[in-house]
Amino acid sequence: MEDVYVVMLVALFALAITDLVVGVSNDAVNFLNSAIGSKAVPLRTILIVASLGVAVGAVFSSGLMEVAREGIFIPGKFYFEEIMIIFMAVMIADILLLDFFNSIGLPTSTTVSIVFELLGAAVCVSLLKIHYSSGDYASIYDYINTAKATQIISGILLSVVIAFTIGAIVQYFSRLIFSFQYEKKIKYVGAAFGGLSFTAILYFILMKGLKSIAIVPAGLLEYVSNNALFIVLISFLIFTILSQVIISFFRINILKIIILVGTFALALAFAGNDLVNFIGVPIAAWQSFEIWQAAHQATGVMPNEFLMGDLSGQVSTPVGLLLLAGIIMVITLWFSKKAMKVTDTEINLSRQRDGAERFEPNFISRGLVRYFLVVGNVIESVIPKSFSERLGEKFQKSEPAAPAGRLDAPSFDLVRASVNLVVASILISIATNLKLPLSTTYVTFMVAMGTSLADRAWDRDSAVYRVAGVVNVIGGWFVTALVAFAGAALFAAIIYFGGIIAIAILVLVAVILIVRSAIVHSRQLKEEKKLKRYNRSDLVTINEITVETSENISSVIGGINKMYTKTVDNLGYHDLNKLKKNSKAIDKLEEEIDELKGNIFYFIKSLDDDSVEASKFYILILDYLQDMVQSIGFITRNSYNHVHNNHKNLKFNQVRDLKGIDEKMQKLFDDIQHIFDTHSFSNIDQVIAEKQQLLDHVSELIQKQINRIRTSETSPKNTKLYFGLLLETKDLITSTMSLLQLFQEFNQEAKQTITY
Repeated sequence: MEDVYVVMLVALFALAITDLVVGVSNDAVNFLNSAIGSKAVPLRTILIVASLGVAVGAVFSSGLMEVAREGIFIPGKFYFEEIMIIFMAVMIADILLLDFFNSIGLPTSTTVSIVFELLGAAVCVSLLKIHYSSGDYASIYDYINTAKATQIISGILLSVVIAFTIGAIVQYFSRLIFSFQYEKKIKYVGAAFGGLSFTAILYFILMKGLKSIAIVPAGLLEYVSNNALFIVLISFLIFTILSQVIISFFRINILKIIILVGTFALALAFAGNDLVNFIGVPIAAWQSFEIWQAAHQATGVMPNEFLMGDLSGQVSTPVGLLLLAGIIMVITLWFSKKAMKVTDTEINLSRQRDGAERFEPNFISRGLVRYFLVVGNVIESVIPKSFSERLGEKFQKSEPAAPAGRLDAPSFDLVRASVNLVVASILISIATNLKLPLSTTYVTFMVAMGTSLADRAWDRDSAVYRVAGVVNVIGGWFVTALVAFAGAALFAAIIYFGGIIAIAILVLVAVILIVRSAIVHSRQLKEEKKLKRYNRSDLVTINEITVETSENISSVIGGINKMYTKTVDNLGYHDLNKLKKNSKAIDKLEEEIDELKGNIFYFIKSLDDDSVEASKFYILILDYLQDMVQSIGFITRNSYNHVHNNHKNLKFNQVRDLKGIDEKMQKLFDDIQHIFDTHSFSNIDQVIAEKQQLLDHVSELIQKQINRIRTSETSPKNTKLYFGLLLETKDLITSTMSLLQLFQEFNQEAKQTITY
């Protein structure tokens, strides 16, 4: 009997390790974003500081472990067997949910997921118990700790509003003090700002956190509690003097020190608050097993007869397990690629400078932006113009250290990064010391959004996209709650009826899905790297423009070449499924061109003075590429629609003629791709010379179809499709040759410029 539960415990701890990996990958966004976005220090330094914070913070987690044991349900109402079902269902659901959000690059809340998974699994098991016993479903409130669950959920939701509001207020006044030209003000007010920041972090992270550490003497805790105000005042004085010394004598920017200390504090607060989300459940299961095992050895009580009331008592968590969990979290922090993907989302939404927007506008974002524009205009009309102008001067942005559009340009400055870290770490620490597991993701994200709004980072050009992103992320949080509840409830029901076999199958399915997700994510990263070639930070000279444009042309030509062949082949076989895939694949080509065109502004801004004239060439190249993609899009989508509408197959002669064109087009595109891959631009003349021959061949096929209509063709739909394919092929050839001619002219002029 015990062996079954030993196996379940092993599975739970294995799942916990996986949960730590996928959980930290999502929650790294909480404490890395501000330091990474501001580029205050190198990434390696940021990771070292964050790792230290996570390792130390793991020791602070013990007090929160009771959430998994008694925070959501009442253990005394469940038998040991049922408790294990709940815990197993929760861990499987949590891993799958968090990995899904990591894969799509959205930050979600590990706290919300674990709370609602515990709630969902407990509700499911409770309903099953009631169904097979009294049938009084109203008694479910006797099984669920509704007061504590409501407190946790309301605290999580309230933290969203509080974090956004406090972040916006603190950032607004910080910007009024420093302005964007903070280098001028830092020598005067930087010491006080540093003293205040360090004191706040010390008080909430260390002083308040001391009571969570078992080895701290009771006398020290009592002294700190009785002399808190005195300690805070002395700390402020000491830190202010120390900050002034750092500024005046060591010539170090105090904001960078605040960011490093804030990163450490926030990583510590994260580990102290969120470690329960990853290992709280398996530790609670282990403690449950020990309680039942002791009772079984004493009385022989069976798992389905032993109520777990003892689980509600105070049970200390072994420090060794906490440290081991901290080590796993640190390793994940260094090596997780998905963590960087989630981090990019928040940095993108809160960045000060312009750039490519990830999220598309929706009716909510448009409505909110329109509403606040009206409100802003009303407020502006009431405020005296002179006062408004003085405020505006404080928010006048300075020129960035790196040109706009460069990858190495900071997303926001050191002032905002400092505020993000200090405010978020304090809010999280307050909740941790109150033993209220609020969502660190919600807090850090909403603080970042509040500070970016107060910093006027959302202007008329970007607001609708940024608000759409925030709406999508918040919407994802609600989805997290619903899916976590439903998923854990479903898994609990499956395990309840299926037993150990169901557990084995669910764990196997989870492993397969996680591995598949990792493979798909790795493939996506490779594709994204290819698409980001045009956005390199060194794209500034004529020679680099030539190289970059060659890569873009080769990429698009290669895609068109494959798509043309696939479309002709699949149309000939009347293969609807493959034509549907081709039609969807066109969207990627169109997105690639659209992204290239969307970055024209940043491309032109990054050119050196001798290369500005090349911007017109770049724009025209993109225009020809867009024409080519539109032509292949027409060919692919019309072929798909023809087959999808169940029209007659093309005649054998028509398919044969199209295949003949495809062979010629394939040779043409292969030659062009080879030219741009190898930079053998002297061969362009030879390709252009074949232009008229290709166009004449297409014209001959058009005439052949006219003759067919006069003699044997009976399908108007076939005729419409066939003429459309030929005419778009003709346009495709024309656009391709025009692009080659333009590139040849530019390359020759570039050579002359370099020679002279």
